[in-house]
Amino acid sequence: MNGTGPLPDPLAAIEDAPCGLLHTDADGTILWANRTFCRWTQFELAQLAQRRLQDMLTMGGRIFHQTHWVPLLQMQGSLSELKLELVRADGQVLPVIMNAVLRDQGGKRVQEVAVFVAHDRDGYERELLLSRRKLEETLAEAQRLRDEARDRALLAEQMVGIVSHDLRNPLSVIHMSAHLLERMAPSPQQKTVIARMARSTDRANRLISDLLDFTQARLGGGIAIAPRKVQLRSFVHDTVDELKGAFSQRELHHVHQGSDVECMADPDRLAQVIGNLVANAMTYGSADRPVTVTSRGSAAAAEVAVHNEGTPIAPDLMRSIFLPMSRGDRFAAEGRSIGLGLYIVNEITKAHGGAVQVQSTQESGTEFTVTIPCAG
Repeated sequence: MNGTGPLPDPLAAIEDAPCGLLHTDADGTILWANRTFCRWTQFELAQLAQRRLQDMLTMGGRIFHQTHWVPLLQMQGSLSELKLELVRADGQVLPVIMNAVLRDQGGKRVQEVAVFVAHDRDGYERELLLSRRKLEETLAEAQRLRDEARDRALLAEQMVGIVSHDLRNPLSVIHMSAHLLERMAPSPQQKTVIARMARSTDRANRLISDLLDFTQARLGGGIAIAPRKVQLRSFVHDTVDELKGAFSQRELHHVHQGSDVECMADPDRLAQVIGNLVANAMTYGSADRPVTVTSRGSAAAAEVAVHNEGTPIAPDLMRSIFLPMSRGDRFAAEGRSIGLGLYIVNEITKAHGGAVQVQSTQESGTEFTVTIPCAG
């Protein structure tokens, strides 16, 4: 053989190998151990010769030795990468990895065992277990917080529904009182105050209706409808005529295209959809330009589109425009809306099996189109 020097002494190499080596008899009594094993366990060889390997294990290791080591070694003839813990002479625990082979020597069965210190692996496994435990605790805490948030949101929505419903009674009293005062020949100044009271109660009632619809949609799984046959053209025409009274200072037009189809719809809810879209157009459209409501009929579907001119909807708002509490930045600070109008439009349209679409550009203006299927 080619080499740079003499080969090391084989016996010395075995005694000082980077792993512990030992022989035991079939019962586990130690017959021999190398210096590395003695150094790691802090036992002299003479002390080890009086011990069984399994007696040097922790209690859990002894149980494992009896229930797994012995039967597996008898069946397989070898064991590999068993992670156990040895108790050193000073009582400290030494994490180790063990391999064992069962051999016949001179008519006797002996176990040849190799032992590797597993401090690094043990530390890694402990860190892994600690990280897993922390992750499980974090996930449990996140779930708890989610549950609490859901319960709080549910309670808040229930309270909104309850309070909104209960507010209608005092508002009705105020509204009737305003009508009674109007019949008592008030002065011009008193008429102005009475008209302001009536407008305020009407607006409060609309807001309460939106809140009740929002609560029903969120807690009740959607807005309930009572469909019946509706003639599209005449219905939209009459609805727009009524809305002209509420927006007397603005231009509001109705245009019909196509045939006058008959559709199955809840007339009150459909009127609410048109009213919300018109109110939205009046709020965010140019004050000096008209708002146009277009009805279109075909064999397959009925459409109602509400168009206004003015500043287009911002692209980032388009993604959330039908979500509750979503409204334009321009009027957010003025408190003109609680941001439920378009959400309710979308929910009512979905209840009819239809859909809402919006297009908004500087050149063509903004148009919301509601499409619902016609009666088959």
